[in-house]
Amino acid sequence: MSDEKMSFFSHLEELRKRILISLAAIGIGFMVTFNYSETILRVLKRPLTTALIFSRTYPFLRSAPRPGPPVELFFLAPAEAFWMHMKIAIFAGLLLVLPIVLYQIWKFIAPGLLAHEKRYALLFVVLSTVFFFCGLLFCFYFVLPFALNFLLTYKTENLKPMISIGNYMDFTTKFLLGFGLVFELPMGIGAAAKMGLVTPQFLAKNRKYAILAVFTIAAILTPTPDFFNQTLMAVPMYLLYEVGILAARMLVRKPAVTSQEATEGV
Repeated sequence: MSDEKMSFFSHLEELRKRILISLAAIGIGFMVTFNYSETILRVLKRPLTTALIFSRTYPFLRSAPRPGPPVELFFLAPAEAFWMHMKIAIFAGLLLVLPIVLYQIWKFIAPGLLAHEKRYALLFVVLSTVFFFCGLLFCFYFVLPFALNFLLTYKTENLKPMISIGNYMDFTTKFLLGFGLVFELPMGIGAAAKMGLVTPQFLAKNRKYAILAVFTIAAILTPTPDFFNQTLMAVPMYLLYEVGILAARMLVRKPAVTSQEATEGV
């Protein structure tokens, strides 16, 4: 009983240690990025000023300045602009030290892994970082311009947008972080299959439940309740689910044929 309690408290202490290291890393990242918050803001405003244009000839998809009058951002409270810069610095600081945070996650789960599985620490950190930034870039260059153009032009002929900088930053960062997390789905499925928690056959058999789950998760992660933005997240999420099934099939080895089965087969 005492051993179990000690084990439990040691896990809590390990979790506390990893959280403190992650927070310290994010704090250092915040101090580095705070001085560049204006530059980062100009970058984050890009989806607001560009639109995606589809064409039947090459290039089939290109970005162009969004038609119509430019949309300006306002701050509606004395401290809103200041807190906006704080949020930008925290967000950018997290991205800057993301490999460190992911490594702390690995260090927390590593004691429960087998000896040969602990060798994948570097691979886990690298692939998780790459997948997260792929989700960020996909959202920034494709999803956000498409979503913002739709929301700002759909039945708004008699309306004029007046968007506060706080609302815009909340909308943008939630979308970016949501897609970054969603793009980790193949990694999560592959890891679960490798640990024997799920099988490729189970995942393939329950596709209909996966579709329901991805739309539910998209409804939770998207910052607006409309079905359009939920679909923008749910469709890539389901495609990533299929990629996760492929990853699980590659990672899970087929069980070896026993001698008795081999004899029966002969």
